[in-house]
Amino acid sequence: MTMRRTTEPRASFIKATLWMVGLSILLFWLPILGPVVAGLVGGWFAGTIGRAVLASLMPAVLLALLIVGVGTLFELPFVGALAGGAIGLVILLGDVPLVLGAIVGAVVSQRR
Repeated sequence: MTMRRTTEPRASFIKATLWMVGLSILLFWLPILGPVVAGLVGGWFAGTIGRAVLASLMPAVLLALLIVGVGTLFELPFVGALAGGAIGLVILLGDVPLVLGAIVGAVVSQRR
């Protein structure tokens, strides 16, 4: 009896991003382990290292752009850009465990 591989695509960028965001919110009380676990699961669903890193950084970039947009709506483009850039930088620096977990999850996914 031979085992056949299924052709259904497991890897999905959107699914990986949603898993990372959802698990990060649920595991916020675990300072480093929570983002690593979220990254592992999201990296597994991403399938490749490139998609895993992009999926882990995308929420931070979108949040920073949202803050810039809100600042622009209230006619404070400089303050919005400054606040968005600063908050984006803080979030990106805080995402280091998430990105590392995503890379490991993608590598494990590719080896399977």
